[in-house]
Amino acid sequence: MNSSRVARIQRETSESSIDLRIDLDGSGTSDISTSVPFFDHLLTAFAKHSLTDLTVRATGDIDIDVHHTVEDIGIALGRAIREALGTKEGISRYGDALVPLDEALAQAVVDISGRPYLVHGGEPAGFELHLIGGHFTGSMIRHVFEAIAYNAAMTVHIDVKSGRDPHHIAEAEFKALARAFRQAKSLDPLVSGVPSTKGTL
Repeated sequence: MNSSRVARIQRETSESSIDLRIDLDGSGTSDISTSVPFFDHLLTAFAKHSLTDLTVRATGDIDIDVHHTVEDIGIALGRAIREALGTKEGISRYGDALVPLDEALAQAVVDISGRPYLVHGGEPAGFELHLIGGHFTGSMIRHVFEAIAYNAAMTVHIDVKSGRDPHHIAEAEFKALARAFRQAKSLDPLVSGVPSTKGTL
């Protein structure tokens, strides 16, 4: 089993600068500054509910759009998760969570499979066009999930069961992902080695 599941990813592009640190065996503390306030809110919720310590320092060309900065943070977070998981020995591997936020209800299922895949649906018509907090477009939610799933090499299913308020929907989705990931990355004392008949994940 891995004795330390910590990773730091630094990502520099012409569009953004990211410095991200993750500890999978933390308590859910976070120190996040992305220059995109609503995304700070979502990442703080992810850290808290996945019991993952997360530090993010990011700047980017948000005067053009938040897209580049948010996408690059998702890439860095996915890469950090993959690196911190190491050999994946002893992990539970699977996680499932159904999370409400007032009228919104979202379900997430995670498999730390080594095979990147995202199935995402259920957001109401027009959600992708809505500006949450006046700056964060609803379409970025799916885009971030894609970046995390593909760079972490995880299979992720997220389904919005109900919801009306875009803020509630987005937050419920992130909290559901966090709770499912919390289960999947947890160390199970009954698991010996890598939880796969293939011997690798």
